[in-house]
Amino acid sequence: MGYNIIGDEFMEAGVPHAKMEKQIKMENEKQQVIDAVSRYVDVALVPFGKPRRGVIDVEKRDPMYGGNGVVYMLTVFEKGELVNNRIGAYMVLLNKGDQAGFHEHGTRKEQELYVIVHGEGEYMERAGAGNITRKFNLKKGNITSVQGDDNFHSIINTGDEPLVIFVATTYGKA
Repeated sequence: MGYNIIGDEFMEAGVPHAKMEKQIKMENEKQQVIDAVSRYVDVALVPFGKPRRGVIDVEKRDPMYGGNGVVYMLTVFEKGELVNNRIGAYMVLLNKGDQAGFHEHGTRKEQELYVIVHGEGEYMERAGAGNITRKFNLKKGNITSVQGDDNFHSIINTGDEPLVIFVATTYGKA
């Protein structure tokens, strides 16, 4: 019936029980994104002391920071679960050419990390409103970091498979 057992079996009133969950179908497009990503990455979260769970929400950004194509943000953390973090989510660029456009985090006193978990992309940096200062081809396992006022970054999917990035955006000291 579509239920999955989560956690260990336990006894209640002398009867063995199992905690189960059933993922309710999201809107068709959101479910298609989750299904596409799940071919390459298990997007389950195992929060300390809580049951394992999957994606809570999918946000579509079309465009994201003025980039090309569509970017999806897959939320796995509940609000307030990450101490000093603003974002802990999967960023998904499904198609070649999809891009998260240039944006900065310094004005919000943040640092942002990209951890490439699947696919290939081109990461670009620039200082201020000027020209791109550096470009890097990224693949699974690479990590990027940006912080500081007037430092911008962008990423574009350059491969034939989805580019899946785990994004952690942390608050800095005020």
